[in-house]
Amino acid sequence: MDHPGADTAAQRGPLPAFRAMVAAGELAPDASQELVATRLQTLWTRLRGYDPPPRPANGTGLFARLLRREPAPEAPNGLYIVGEVGRGKSMLMDLFFAAADVRRKQRIHFHRFMQNAHERFHAIRSANPDTDDPIPPLADSIAAEAALLCFDEFQVHDIADAMILGRLFQALFDRGVVVVATSNTAPDDLFKGQPGRDAFRPFIALIKQRLDLVMMDEGRDFRRSRLRGMRTWLVPANARADGELDRAFAELTEGAPAGQATLRVMGRKFVVPLAAEGVARCDFDYLCGSALGRGDYLALATHFHTLILDGIPRLSPANYDKARRFITLIDTLYDHRVKLLASADAMPDQLYQHGENARMFERTASRLDEMQSADWLDLPHIPA
Repeated sequence: MDHPGADTAAQRGPLPAFRAMVAAGELAPDASQELVATRLQTLWTRLRGYDPPPRPANGTGLFARLLRREPAPEAPNGLYIVGEVGRGKSMLMDLFFAAADVRRKQRIHFHRFMQNAHERFHAIRSANPDTDDPIPPLADSIAAEAALLCFDEFQVHDIADAMILGRLFQALFDRGVVVVATSNTAPDDLFKGQPGRDAFRPFIALIKQRLDLVMMDEGRDFRRSRLRGMRTWLVPANARADGELDRAFAELTEGAPAGQATLRVMGRKFVVPLAAEGVARCDFDYLCGSALGRGDYLALATHFHTLILDGIPRLSPANYDKARRFITLIDTLYDHRVKLLASADAMPDQLYQHGENARMFERTASRLDEMQSADWLDLPHIPA
């Protein structure tokens, strides 16, 4: 047990903490992970005691505006860590965050951060209708809470996010905020192929200027290794299956705090009941028994690399609306290589055996079989 004041590996930074875990057999030696830990250690050293003074939150005079525009002195570049799903990026960032000697720091999933930013943005505009620009006070409030922001799963799919990111991050950097981010996507590929990407390019340039890029090479995918050891299709959908899926969710998310996630789909909200660390969990009736469609399933498939789906019933013409949505859901998950764990009342080829449209379901059953294979589990998620 560590005692107060003890010189623990964690207190010496993320690299000693990582090496201690390897020495204890908690992690397998991994050169790529050690490289990332080394880069994080360098940043950890530069950030010891880092505490830039917050800017005036509500100042409106010339002096306050000049303060906001003046770059914070000696703010080190952050890190942008890119690697495939399951390479240990989040684990390494967590070691860094736990050891960081920064009084004001926050570790948050990037999607949740952007949800909070939009809510604050609109609250500022509502409270101050005469405000010409809500970005400076929004950046003031965020920077007052955190001089170090650690983002997990940095990804941009939403045009509403893309529209404010460049100016918001420029304002945060001007206030001395240091950013560390993990992502499956290199900066140059963010928001790729999306409408309005030309207006997004200055943000990519800003990220490349203020965050040093660290690429993890291919190696052992720990999350995929865990998946290969799990049953991915549980029959029947009973209490035992529920318990097994509970354990799978906890293991795949490494016990991270879980809660609702809200996605934006064509100007409206789509709430995922339970999510953490890129894993979503829903029941069949919620996803396929309500007025959801391909846009919702696309948002789900691009934001989450794994879906745990509870309670798939037998399908027939009697519940064809649900069956039709389920077919669309599986097609979308398949296109984006989302990993699926599910409980069901039958094996895939027995879910929809009789009646009109049973033949149409044959392709879905075939895809469900393929999605349980080891080869499928080895495929990388396609987030965009």
